[in-house]
Amino acid sequence: MTRLSRIESLKSRHFRIDQKIMSEGGRPRPDERVLMCLKLQKLRIKEEIERLSA
Repeated sequence: MTRLSRIESLKSRHFRIDQKIMSEGGRPRPDERVLMCLKLQKLRIKEEIERLSA
């Protein structure tokens, strides 16, 4: 997998996780542990995208 395709794959995962965060956050009683886990995954992906883009 080339670096550019890896970045695109990560961006896609980042977007899907963001959608899950919005969905969970929109529930009447969102699960804070699920939100925390999703946000941590999103942050790790963002950091990897930045590292690969440098």
